Amino acid sequence: MEIIIFGSGCKRCEQLEQACRDAAAKLEITAHIRKEQDMNEIIKNGVLLTPGLMINGKLMASGKIPTPATLENWILNAQ
Repeated sequence: MEIIIFGSGCKRCEQLEQACRDAAAKLEITAHIRKEQDMNEIIKNGVLLTPGLMINGKLMASGKIPTPATLENWILNAQ
C-alpha cells in the first residue's frame, strides 16, 4: 500500500502524516508512507489545497485532515 501526503511540510501536513502512520500501525497494515513537497507534483495530482492525501493512486482528501476513524476506513478499503 502506498500513501502519499501532499504539502509544503507545514504543521497540518505533519499531523496528517502522523495520523496515517498511527492508523496503519493500529490496523497492522504495512504501508509505504511518503511526503511529496514538489509543487508541480502536487498540482499534477489534483491537490488544490494542502494537505492532500492519496492512497494507492486515489486522491482521498485535499485541504483537510480526516478523522482517525475515516482514515482507518479508507486504508482498510484500499487493501
